[in-house]
Amino acid sequence: MLCVIFLPITLLVAGASKLCPHQCSCYEASELVDCRSRGFTHIPHSIPHGTWLLDLSGNTLSELRSTSFTGIWALRVLLLSQSNMQALSSLTFLEKLDLSYNELRVLPPDFSQGLTSLKDLKLSHNALVRLETHSFKDLESLERLDLSHNHIQVIEVGAFRGLIMLRHLNLAWNQLMVLQGGLLTMQQGLGVLLLDHNNISKIEAEALAPLQTLTILNLEANQLRSLKFKTFLNLQTPSTHLQMSENPWMCDCELHRVFNKILYVRHLHVDDYMNITCHSPLLLAGASLGLMHSQLCIAETATVLIITGTVMVTVVAAMVMAERKRKKKKMNLEKQGNEPMPWESHK
Repeated sequence: MLCVIFLPITLLVAGASKLCPHQCSCYEASELVDCRSRGFTHIPHSIPHGTWLLDLSGNTLSELRSTSFTGIWALRVLLLSQSNMQALSSLTFLEKLDLSYNELRVLPPDFSQGLTSLKDLKLSHNALVRLETHSFKDLESLERLDLSHNHIQVIEVGAFRGLIMLRHLNLAWNQLMVLQGGLLTMQQGLGVLLLDHNNISKIEAEALAPLQTLTILNLEANQLRSLKFKTFLNLQTPSTHLQMSENPWMCDCELHRVFNKILYVRHLHVDDYMNITCHSPLLLAGASLGLMHSQLCIAETATVLIITGTVMVTVVAAMVMAERKRKKKKMNLEKQGNEPMPWESHK
């Protein structure tokens, strides 16, 4: 009787074990298949139909198409980091895609085609230099986009236009120089914007205006020397935390005024204000802006007073000299008027 009971169970386990590619590890309970760094050049056969997450990182897969995953009807997460990936096609079922560490230099015009269900895209640690208007046009469901650790210098206006559901954008560790207006016009729901460790020296006045729900803006370690208050006044959010240390700030009274205004705006919070240090002038290099900001305007006011005083002294001196000349001229005229005429002296 015991043999009759256990025989089907044994056959069931044996049958299940066959539904796993050679060299891969399959975890039925979590519906996960681990095929990392197995030397695959194509999608292995016998992947269980119910697989939800497939990890193919560290292989050599140059191109994938939807037919590569025929029968894997439950697949939602595909990890392809360090896989020498060059092309994808019609993976409409995916919700998460990891393409980090693939030495990608450009995104082809049809890169996003068919990825309409994708919510999380990781493209970090590649060699991207430019993002064009077609780069993400079909990613209408995307919520998280990681583009950190690339070499991005240019982002065309319109590159993010189709990303209306985006909540998290990581552009840290690139080579951006300007945050231009019009770049994030469709990202009203963006909550996190990471721009640290770029070369940003200018933020255009309207660049942040569309971001109505932004909670974190990281601008650390860029090339910012000054700010315009209007840029942050346009940021109408319930609450936004700013990080702006490790920039080469030029500490003067104008910078003090801008930060002072930002600090008084209720919904803006400069988290690292006490870590913001001066880069110039040389006399103030390394000094904390938060500890000495009031002195900046005192020094400027003293300079203005000295200049004003000097101008006033000069003006008064000029007026005194003019008055002396006028009086001297008047005396000379009166003197000439009292002298007798020549014909009067012969009488």
